[in-house]
Amino acid sequence: MECVFGLVGNGFAIVAADSSAVHSILVHKSNEDKIMVLDSHKLVAASGEAGDRVQFTEYIQKNVALYQFKNGIPLTTAAAANFTRGELATALRKNPYSVNILLAGYDKETGPSLYYIDYIATLHKVDKGAFGYGSYFSLAMMDRHFHSGMSVEEAIDLVDKCILEIRSRLVVAPPNFVIKIVDKDGAREYAWRESVNDASAASSA
Repeated sequence: MECVFGLVGNGFAIVAADSSAVHSILVHKSNEDKIMVLDSHKLVAASGEAGDRVQFTEYIQKNVALYQFKNGIPLTTAAAANFTRGELATALRKNPYSVNILLAGYDKETGPSLYYIDYIATLHKVDKGAFGYGSYFSLAMMDRHFHSGMSVEEAIDLVDKCILEIRSRLVVAPPNFVIKIVDKDGAREYAWRESVNDASAASSA
């Protein structure tokens, strides 16, 4: 029951994702970070089959780094989104990836942005977006409470509202979420919202 969602505020973009690694009826771990730092000012939040999600996001991350290494300048967020969309479209006709992506970034010229890219290579620039079963509730909450130019505090409050709604309404709700933010100071982890500690971490302590 994956949940990935994000929004754009005043000078920043924020993304949140559940941290459950699940197969069939089993929960393997509850601290899986599904939001990858693509480069210094970009984040990729992904949902989908675990193997496809990890392989594809790492492939995109390495190619974005390769472009910067070869050309001496980083890709813009729009360029990274279009590259990602192109790779999904190419794979769609060969060996498709079952992965949905929210790509958030910050550019000096254009500011923060958020791109919605699904498994059939649909690309849209959005102010708010979500994937997974949790999207039914998070999109409803964002439709009601989101407004342009939100402050960080307002955005975090809305993210917490979405998480609370998912936990209370979704029949098999993920317990833990990770929140990351990207702004002029770069991409970084903001907070975790945990209601269950990972069993492996507890046993090793």
